[in-house]
Amino acid sequence: MSSSLTKGLRRSTSRPSGRRASAKAAKRVVKTKSARPKAKRASVTKASARKPAKIKAAKKAAASRKPVPKSKKATPKPAARKSASTQQKKVAVSRVKKTQKLAAVRAIRPAPIAPSPPRTPTQDESAALGAFERAHKEFSRGRFAEARNQFRVLLDKYSQVSEVAARSRTYLAIAESRLRTESMLPRDADSLYDRGVIELNRGEYVAAQEMFERALKREPEAAHIHYGLAATRARLGSIDLALQSLQRALDLQPSLRVRAQHDHDLNPLRNDPDFDRLIFSHLS
Repeated sequence: MSSSLTKGLRRSTSRPSGRRASAKAAKRVVKTKSARPKAKRASVTKASARKPAKIKAAKKAAASRKPVPKSKKATPKPAARKSASTQQKKVAVSRVKKTQKLAAVRAIRPAPIAPSPPRTPTQDESAALGAFERAHKEFSRGRFAEARNQFRVLLDKYSQVSEVAARSRTYLAIAESRLRTESMLPRDADSLYDRGVIELNRGEYVAAQEMFERALKREPEAAHIHYGLAATRARLGSIDLALQSLQRALDLQPSLRVRAQHDHDLNPLRNDPDFDRLIFSHLS
């Protein structure tokens, strides 16, 4: 009995110890379970701490990849904008001043004067012009003695016509100088012809015409002198007189047709049908 009681007591006494052990174990399990969330929280805090670090690293990498940072872009500063606006204002003001100056200058300019109608010449002026034209025609023909006399008469009658008188004095002086040189001119026809050829080649057609005319007075039947006179008159534009002289030269010496076909002095006559008749009619 005693042994069974002791066994039962032992068992009963052992049970509480077992219960205590199980309670301790349960407490340990609870402790471990409660410790696990703490570990999770620590990991969450660590992850949350890591995330901002990663974000900062990503931002730094993105900033390093950009070629030019925003702070270095050439954005116009407000001071530069102000200076540009002031320059534009200055340019506008200078333009306004220039337009005002031009307007002032134009206002100072006098109004254009309307041209006066042409004045009709008086009776003396028209008469003086007619006398001058007649004297000049004699001068162009090389008749200096007759031209000198006509210019003298003009100056005696119409000296009050200033413009015509001034031109008449000029031509009178030239005619007198030509007449003074006549004493030094050769007297024979050949020498006068040579002198005429020299003047023709120099372009002094009036003097050449005078020499040929003087030579013809001494030898009227010289074909070469008539030919030279025809060339000189052609250069002066006297087409009819030139054709007459050429006709006379060909009548006296028909072989001059070959020379006339290529003579440049006769170029003013080539468009005239009479020239073709004189030069090329014998070829047909």
